[in-house]
Amino acid sequence: MQDLAIIWDWLGFAVRWVHVITAIAWIGSSFYFVALDLGLRKAPHLPPGAHGEEWQVHGGGFYHIRKYLVAPENMPEHLTWFKWESYATWLSGAALLMIVYWAGAELYMIDPAKADLAIWQGVMVSAASLTVGWLVYDFLCKSGLGEKPTVLMLLLFVMLVGMAYGYDQVFTGRAALLHLGAFTATIMTANVFFVIMPNQRIVVKDLQEGRAPDPKYGKIAKLRSTHNNYLTLPVVFLMLSNHYPLAFATEYNWLIAALVFLMGVSIRHYFNTRHAGTGNPTWTWAVTALLFIAIMWLSTAPLRNDTYEESEARPLTATQQVFASAEGFDEVTSIVPGRCAMCHAREPFYDGIRRAPRNVLLETPNDIARAARQIYLQAGVSVAMPPANVSFIEEAERKAIIRWYRNAARDLPSLLDVN
Repeated sequence: MQDLAIIWDWLGFAVRWVHVITAIAWIGSSFYFVALDLGLRKAPHLPPGAHGEEWQVHGGGFYHIRKYLVAPENMPEHLTWFKWESYATWLSGAALLMIVYWAGAELYMIDPAKADLAIWQGVMVSAASLTVGWLVYDFLCKSGLGEKPTVLMLLLFVMLVGMAYGYDQVFTGRAALLHLGAFTATIMTANVFFVIMPNQRIVVKDLQEGRAPDPKYGKIAKLRSTHNNYLTLPVVFLMLSNHYPLAFATEYNWLIAALVFLMGVSIRHYFNTRHAGTGNPTWTWAVTALLFIAIMWLSTAPLRNDTYEESEARPLTATQQVFASAEGFDEVTSIVPGRCAMCHAREPFYDGIRRAPRNVLLETPNDIARAARQIYLQAGVSVAMPPANVSFIEEAERKAIIRWYRNAARDLPSLLDVN
């Protein structure tokens, strides 16, 4: 089981790597085509059906690009479909959600102080929320609100804020923001899979069979693409938020998330307007800066941590109890607070540290039992913690941490209980 902890951590790293790579490809192609679409220019020599063209230079060569709102008179034999970037990003993100938050539910996802859920219940809430979110969003888009894009966007914003608050009432702050990102990304990928691509296939088939395509399919796809365009930057923020307790562990994390969505709109509006050549809305810089200042101010609210006494009074889960009862635990509880708690404390006293990194607390025996896997990986089998060994943890102490974890690992009840 101790080897499984290492393998599981590397598996999470590998999947995260794939997720980042595919996200770069998806976001990059999305931003490129939005900029291209907005930058198209009319020209007198355009062939019939051509909406606009653009000349670009890159990599030592020149590119001449034309856009057809429907299709050229003669359909090309080869078409490049931009879809796998989106699908691969969502699939790798879903796998990462399972590896980190479902398998590590006791540590990262479930907060008994908010909702005392069994692991399977937390997983069901996680999965169901992503599915229901898409169904509600899709219903709104297909309703009469599809003809009122501004109203629809406002309703989407209200739904996202409501989900941010709802997630925070059930999950840890870290899991709440991560799930909000997954919720939004699910909507974006489902837009591609269920709406944009099928509509495009209908248009292509009509053209191939000599029928005039219905323009409604392009209009529907355009609406969903616009939503995706404005949601991209907030999703990136939410996926990065798990590294920053000031974002996820404060009292107003759900409100911080709401302001991030507004920042995404202001930033994309600036670039979209510039690419379209319709203005230079520099006022969006001030709006974005003010929103960010508001986020920083909100983050100064107290972190949502239990007290020293509450930590000791809160019962351990069955898995955590295995670590608390394992041979060597007493020795580890004498090592970790002295070497780690100057930073990983409810009130850190190490110079320059105001909040416990990643909101990991290591003051009480219960704190240590709950963070067993992190301690093992960060300060046992690796020397990541403390940084630059500023607290002078000795090699014998690291070996004691390893022995304790491996003693407990032999008694863990299942594959997933490695946290």
